Amino acid sequence: MILQSAREGVARLAIRMDEHTGLAGQFARAFGNDRFAAVEPREVMLYMIEHHDSGWRDFDQAPLTDPASGLPYNLVDTPAEQITRTSTASPDFNERHHPYAGLLSSMHSWGLYNGRYGMSSMVLINTIPAQSRHLAERMLAGELARQARLKSQLATDPQTAPWIEPAHLMQNYKQLQFFDTLALYFNRSPHGARSEARFEHVPLSATEDCTVTVTPIGPDCYRVDPYPFAGTRLECSFTGQRLEPQPDAGPQQWSERLQAQPAEVQRFTLVAI
Repeated sequence: MILQSAREGVARLAIRMDEHTGLAGQFARAFGNDRFAAVEPREVMLYMIEHHDSGWRDFDQAPLTDPASGLPYNLVDTPAEQITRTSTASPDFNERHHPYAGLLSSMHSWGLYNGRYGMSSMVLINTIPAQSRHLAERMLAGELARQARLKSQLATDPQTAPWIEPAHLMQNYKQLQFFDTLALYFNRSPHGARSEARFEHVPLSATEDCTVTVTPIGPDCYRVDPYPFAGTRLECSFTGQRLEPQPDAGPQQWSERLQAQPAEVQRFTLVAI
């Protein structure tokens, strides 16, 4: 679950990870033009992108309370015992759909704990308390074993073998990271609190990357340069529920509260120069 920032006295918008991945999927479906290669293999990639954090579903439906805020835990503040479970459950979910979806989802989980394969300064494993580090290390070892197993499986099929060629595999991974971090940019802060942001390592192709800059230019409107989507504008949205602190709430109380709260829709438009 993502808790969007808010002004003092304003209830926080709680965004379930299915909404986050759904937004990433909106970007993925529109990605690609004369300059940027679209996602390929398309159907498998779109499914994986739209479900890359599906391991959070059970936890999002009945979250635990963060004693520091009185609200459900906010994403990376989630205790190691729970967050490492989601990191395994997401590749489990995707592997049931297709081995390539499982492979990319596993790479995503492993990358989050290891600076996104060197492309980010955020290294999640460094935030895990020493007494819980073994949980992350066990999960990461399991994901490396999963990746080796799935690569071997995919290599035996002439149709899927080209998908795991290193340059193409990393292109797909970088595409996922762009969609994921761009969705987080909009999920984490409301309009008015979002400043210009730069997204590095966005693949133009399997051999060339670029940096994409997103700049707020008006009410719920953002210029994207260079523009990686089809057409010249892309309208997107996601939903969440407003939550007030309830320090004594348990998972069942949060579940009931989330079901009772009306959905709030946040919309925005991405435009070319």
